[in-house]
Amino acid sequence: MEIAVTSHSPSETLDLGRRIGCRLKGGEIFALCGPLGSGKTHLIKGVAEGAGATSRESVTSPTFVLVNQYSGRLDIYHIDAYRLDSISEFEMLGFDDFCYPESVVLIEWADKIEPAIHDTGYIRIDLAHAGQRTRTIRIQNAPAYLNLL
Repeated sequence: MEIAVTSHSPSETLDLGRRIGCRLKGGEIFALCGPLGSGKTHLIKGVAEGAGATSRESVTSPTFVLVNQYSGRLDIYHIDAYRLDSISEFEMLGFDDFCYPESVVLIEWADKIEPAIHDTGYIRIDLAHAGQRTRTIRIQNAPAYLNLL
């Protein structure tokens, strides 16, 4: 299933993320793709908040540390593949260890490592600029329980 949403502000992107986070069951893997400033981290902040992470302010892009973990009703792993030079570097992060029924994995810049996750049944989210504050957000391979967005 594919879902298309237009966000007119960062707060709408956060709200979309919260609605996704509230519906998560665990075991989901999200591949977020889009150019710099398209809202990937804002969406993840909302997902973490919706999934019960203590504070969305603690959610930051792990550009230099590569992986952040947030605790809520699910374990959330936030991976940033921007600085990775190869799929083998991604695999060395221990990706498989992050994937279990009580976890959610969110990967920014996932288009860089997509071949490494192609067999996981991941949910792909493409974000694009549609104006100064407006973003188009396309969710592909969305499970039915996300259809109520």
